[in-house]
Amino acid sequence: MLFDFERDFAGSLRCIPMIARQKLDIVGIKLSLRQWSRFTRDERGQLADLPCETAPEQATYRELVAHLIATRSDEPLRPLASRGLEAWRDADRMPDTVKTQAQADGVAPPTAAQWATLQPLQRFALVKLARSKHENENFVPAMLEFGLLQPHAGLLHDAGASPNPTAVSRGHTRMPN
Repeated sequence: MLFDFERDFAGSLRCIPMIARQKLDIVGIKLSLRQWSRFTRDERGQLADLPCETAPEQATYRELVAHLIATRSDEPLRPLASRGLEAWRDADRMPDTVKTQAQADGVAPPTAAQWATLQPLQRFALVKLARSKHENENFVPAMLEFGLLQPHAGLLHDAGASPNPTAVSRGHTRMPN
């Protein structure tokens, strides 16, 4: 599954799509774009498609990624320093980083009710896109795609507020891992 906001840079699987990023975070592996690019197209597709919800699925996924890194890359497997992105799992509490990024982009953050209705992968994407060390040009397009903003006369704004001229959708760019 690819989101519309990532199709132009992840559709070919040249870049790591959110679905694979989420799974890598779940199993605690930091994968560089360089490592990802060494995998075959089929292997990248497999990493996007494999289930990674149960403990056995996570073990299988982690073993596959470790094997691919060992056989295709000249870089070692690197564990994530922290699994601090797990705030996306909590449908009852939106992380402050999402609120802060929305405010920085001049749009209203999701309401508690909106956050609660998002799918886990959508919450993960917003948290990942809101991280300050990443490029976040896709944060507003993701909010729009997830139905958290309404398009109006070429501007984006939240469903209950007046249009904000600073909240224009920015172009798609590749987000580094």
